Amino acid sequence: MKKVMLLGSGELGRELTISLKRLGCTVIACDRYDNAPAMQVADKALVFNMLNDAQLRGHIKSVDPDLVVPEIEAINTAVLLDMEADEAANLTIVPSARAVDLTMNRDRIRDRAAEIGLPTARYDYAENLSQMLALFEEMDCTVVVKPVMSSSGKGQSTISAGDTSAAQEAWHHAVENMRGDRPKVIVEEFIDFDYEITLLTIRQKNAETVYCPVLKHRQIDGDFKISEQGQFDMGGLEEKAQSMAKLITDDLGGYGLFGVEFFIRNDEVIFSELSPRPHDTGLLTLYTQNLSEFDLHARAILHLPISDILVLRPGACHTINAAAHSDKYTVHGIGEVEAMAGVEAMLFGKPDAYPNRRLGIIFAPDVATANEACEKISITY
Repeated sequence: MKKVMLLGSGELGRELTISLKRLGCTVIACDRYDNAPAMQVADKALVFNMLNDAQLRGHIKSVDPDLVVPEIEAINTAVLLDMEADEAANLTIVPSARAVDLTMNRDRIRDRAAEIGLPTARYDYAENLSQMLALFEEMDCTVVVKPVMSSSGKGQSTISAGDTSAAQEAWHHAVENMRGDRPKVIVEEFIDFDYEITLLTIRQKNAETVYCPVLKHRQIDGDFKISEQGQFDMGGLEEKAQSMAKLITDDLGGYGLFGVEFFIRNDEVIFSELSPRPHDTGLLTLYTQNLSEFDLHARAILHLPISDILVLRPGACHTINAAAHSDKYTVHGIGEVEAMAGVEAMLFGKPDAYPNRRLGIIFAPDVATANEACEKISITY
């Protein structure tokens, strides 16, 4: 089968590695630190800086993979664009180098979404504090400030109109939590939405685009914490979201699973963000669906057929997050959680902890039960 080079080896990469290996693939898991979750189940592990041109280019040439599968944002996408364009290299980037390049930074994908006519929040960019403060004053509304390169809501702040002190703090928070080397933020109008969704969208080589049933998700302190599936009805808005997701994923091209995020406000569907790979909110599909988002991504990139996507049971999940720095942390309460009816816990096997780092997740029949189970978890550092 195929040799797959995974760029980024967190919890999403781990589950994708398992799905790929079940289909006979050899997986080389790469990250900037050793013993990352996917490395624990992969055939081989490589530790290097994926933002470094020479290191990334050299390791790809050495591994000579059939597929390069990015799993995180902090990657030198110029190298991927260059190597994919080299016909002699015969290299496939998943879903495509262009898609990865556009989506690794919020400014590029947001601009592209607006160019093809998707409704978005009003937004602009700043590359230093003075620019951001001027933009904040000009917009004169509640805004969300976030790095153009980050993941899972890290570095995000919501600032009320006129609160200059909070705006200054938001700039520093964004820069401290950004990935890569781009001190640039997006300042966008806060959408007073009813709820947020992720639409997992799967582009296939030999069949039509298909979709998972919608995931509703919730951020707390700017980071994903809760998602649910199979417990709400969007009516005709789901078809509207599917149409918008198809428009932008067709524009990006390539094959695989995309996590497309939208705000829902009354009867409006407003584009938010897009990831060209399995999405953190979609971890719940391990519990709810016949084929998880990782199974679907693996099948799509290997050009294997996908059967009907079914929600076998409704469910919700809640992340387990660290509160302190430690390389010797211990998670307690798993036994109590597993004793609850219909509840499952998953730890990610991360080698160290730091504030707000996701260390695991709890799956449950509904949000209330997931919250109750989370209360039973404690962590010593």
